[in-house]
Amino acid sequence: MRKSLIPLCLSALPLFSLPALADADHPHVRLETSQGPIEVELDAQAAPKTVENFLRYVDEDFYAGTVFHRVMQDFMIQGGGMTADLEPKQTHPPIALEKSGLDNTRGTIAMARTANPDSATSQFFINLVDNSALNYRDLYNPGYTVFGHVVSGMDVVDKIAEAPTGRQGPHADVPRTPITITGAERLD
Repeated sequence: MRKSLIPLCLSALPLFSLPALADADHPHVRLETSQGPIEVELDAQAAPKTVENFLRYVDEDFYAGTVFHRVMQDFMIQGGGMTADLEPKQTHPPIALEKSGLDNTRGTIAMARTANPDSATSQFFINLVDNSALNYRDLYNPGYTVFGHVVSGMDVVDKIAEAPTGRQGPHADVPRTPITITGAERLD
C-alpha cells in the first residue's frame, strides 16, 4: 500500500505547485527597465503574427535603449520605438492588425499603431486599467491587438505610470526623467 500511495501523491504535486511555464504557444519575455523587470506571457495562438513580430524585435535586441515615451495614468504606458531623445528607431515594415479576441484589460500588452489599423511595428503598450474602447468592435472601430499579459512586474508598470510627465517637442505625456528599457529577452 505504501509504495502505491507515494507515487500517486508525488505525481499530483506538480499540478498544484508549479506556476505556468513558457511554451511555444505562450512564450515569456522579460523587459528589463530602469524601474525594474516586467515579465509578459505572449499568446501565439490568439495573435500568431503579432507575437512573431514582437519576438523578432526581442531577438534582435531592438528594445535595448528604447524608452516608455508615453505614460498616461489610469490609461496605459507605451514604449518600444524611441530613444531617450525621442528619436524613432528604424523598424521593419508594419504588420496587419490581428483580431486576437483578447480584450484590452488591466495588465495586457497590445500593439501601438497609427490611425491606420495595419501600421503596427515595434511599439507596444501595457494597459493600466480595463480599456474596452480599445477592443475590436467592427471595421470602423478596429481596436488594438492584444497579444499577451503581464505575469510579473505589474508593480513596476504601476510605478512607471506614476512618473511625472510633460511635453517634449510635439510629444505629450513624456516622462520628465526617461524610463528606459535596458533589454528584452525570451525566458525558458
